[in-house]
Amino acid sequence: MVRICSAAADARELRLDLLHEIRRVVGFDAYAWLLTDPDTSVGSAPVADVPCLRELPRLILLKYLTALNRWTVLRRPVALAETAGGDVSRSLVWRELLSRYDVTDIASSAYRDRYGCWGFLDLWRTGGHFSARDTAFLADVMAPVTAALRRTQAHTFVAAPEPTPPGPVVLLLSPDLDVQAQTPETHDYLRILLPSDDDRSPVPASVYNVAAQLRAAEVGVDANPPRARVHLSSGRWLTLRAARIGESRAVSERDIAVSIEQSSPSERVGMFARAYGLSRRESELLGLLVAGSDTRELASRMFVSDNTVNDHLKSIFSKSHVRSRHALLARALGS
Repeated sequence: MVRICSAAADARELRLDLLHEIRRVVGFDAYAWLLTDPDTSVGSAPVADVPCLRELPRLILLKYLTALNRWTVLRRPVALAETAGGDVSRSLVWRELLSRYDVTDIASSAYRDRYGCWGFLDLWRTGGHFSARDTAFLADVMAPVTAALRRTQAHTFVAAPEPTPPGPVVLLLSPDLDVQAQTPETHDYLRILLPSDDDRSPVPASVYNVAAQLRAAEVGVDANPPRARVHLSSGRWLTLRAARIGESRAVSERDIAVSIEQSSPSERVGMFARAYGLSRRESELLGLLVAGSDTRELASRMFVSDNTVNDHLKSIFSKSHVRSRHALLARALGS
């Protein structure tokens, strides 16, 4: 697994290869592994094999509304049966949905470092519970897996990415996340976001995730904003946001609008800084550099010497594998 993590360049292939190896040690019958926006912890880009795909919106909604073993608070892998004291019905998602699919336990892991949360994994077992040995193994590989997930996101930043269709586009969902309506361009946009091998409509899992986070924030389960930056391909990043619309009904009864648009320069730069592990001062310097400041102005605004600015720049160049300010800005901004 450490070798896989060291060599991986693509987040999807990384997760599939790791799941193959995990299965050799920890038996499981279904899984869902999502990437997350490191700032908001909202999920996107799932790799999953679950028996309840036809109930995907409900699964995602219940996952976000379930406080027990929520990935935003996990510090180590845990099994539901263990934390629930053997009573898995304490979990909302199990009680309202997974019990009907004979799921008997869920092992949950969150992949987080000082730069943010990069993903979470749920392993489902039908028959029996996960053991302390199972969760200990998952804990042993947390550090290299987290580093690899962050690195694969860093690899997505390239200069001059493919053009993104004009936006924003909007998808309208019911409070239970059923698709109600969409703008004419949304279907094509979703096909780019979630390409499929046939003519079936794309499943907007990333859309469901930000809408579910809105619901979770409203009921106090988690305070993170309903927003996620999602990588498409060839350096393209989108930002998804969810909000209630209308005023004639109670808030909980109003439909949810999810907007999808190209990530702004500041949103790209923020993700770039986290993915490449820039320090607070390095991130500050990058933000000022994007604004067009020269070395003397950078030094003045950061209250440091010109030499210190150059030292920070050298560190940023080393971490992001570029050799000049121009190349750095081209990758961070996608220009």
